[in-house]
Amino acid sequence: MIINFENSSNFARKLYKFNEKQEKIEKIALENKIPIITREVLRYMIFLAENINAKNILEIGTATGFSGIFLAEVCKKNNGKLTTIEIEKDRYLKANENFEEFGLSTYINSIHDDAMNVLPNIKEEFDFIFIDAAKSKYEDLYNYSYKLLRKGGIIFIDNIMFRGYVAEDEIPKRYKTLVRNLKEFINHLNDRYNFTLLPFGDGVGIVIK
Repeated sequence: MIINFENSSNFARKLYKFNEKQEKIEKIALENKIPIITREVLRYMIFLAENINAKNILEIGTATGFSGIFLAEVCKKNNGKLTTIEIEKDRYLKANENFEEFGLSTYINSIHDDAMNVLPNIKEEFDFIFIDAAKSKYEDLYNYSYKLLRKGGIIFIDNIMFRGYVAEDEIPKRYKTLVRNLKEFINHLNDRYNFTLLPFGDGVGIVIK
């Protein structure tokens, strides 16, 4: 068992080097307290997407486009496209600027809307789906996403352990309902799907169809 999980996570993050533009986007997001995927979780996600040769990828929760840049590179390599959805207009606009700066706009369908409005109307099938949005909507987002996933495709759910609270007995009152629902969701995935839970980053849930 790892003695100091935080030190081990920091060690893993330092292994993954970014170029100057990637560093800049990560730095600005962190300084503005915009929630983005951690480096070690990002690297594992891209590792999975690349290994199934993901062509069409869906991202629910664009933020400012940090993770989308890496996912779009996978799509570009496989002559596919990233569809990414963001509910907040400022983040959506900033993400589009970042996609343009990286020369990836051609490979990205960027949508400004609530994913709950968009997902029921999507007809295409995806190889890989990344969920990183409002935790209170995770189960509904997952249910829609699973229908859009091809056989053998992967759903990658970030922050599913919500700061580790799902593993704790003492939970702040304001989070109790959310944490209870996430626990139930995790148990549901474990009971009914080809699911694994990885306790790194903020907790990652992976489903293979």
